[in-house]
Amino acid sequence: MIKVGVLALQGDVEEHVKATKIAIERLNVKGEVLEVKKIDDLLNVQALVIPGGESTTIGKLLVRRNMLENLIDRIKLGMPVFATCAGLILLAKNIKDRVVGVTGQPSIGVLDVEVIRNAFGRQRESFEIDLEVKGIGIIRAVFIRAPAITKVGDSVEVLARLNRYIVAVREGNILALAFHPEVTNDTRVHEFFIKEFVL
Repeated sequence: MIKVGVLALQGDVEEHVKATKIAIERLNVKGEVLEVKKIDDLLNVQALVIPGGESTTIGKLLVRRNMLENLIDRIKLGMPVFATCAGLILLAKNIKDRVVGVTGQPSIGVLDVEVIRNAFGRQRESFEIDLEVKGIGIIRAVFIRAPAITKVGDSVEVLARLNRYIVAVREGNILALAFHPEVTNDTRVHEFFIKEFVL
């Protein structure tokens, strides 16, 4: 019985809950998906999905609810984590903004990458594209005010690139994407996370 949490402080929580539930069913695994809103919730799950949304807001809420240090510790101790868009920003060791430069926002800071926020432009410049992701195949990738990875450390494996940017990586117990697989009906990324990182 696996317990996968979705960090439910802000952002596209429902979409990830739904996609994760479907992925568990499709893999024919016994499991449940729980919304994580406080430390007790965090301690009750064995893996965590960090959704897209507003990275600064999610970071501040993690601090306000005294969850940030606990989350950092759990990830460092090996808890599997799957992050999309804002989640990727929060995990990155170095965060920059396309316009303002260094942001100084609260972050988890455990993924050895440098990220640029809004790398592809603002909301109106959102787009979809077919993207080859290593280990999964070609998927429909939805980029909404998406960040991009500009540098990776030696232990980071690049899973997908778009133009000059890196848009999907894995490092140890972490899977992180710049785009939003949860807004499509394709749950292969969620299945990949559960199969490769959780089971």
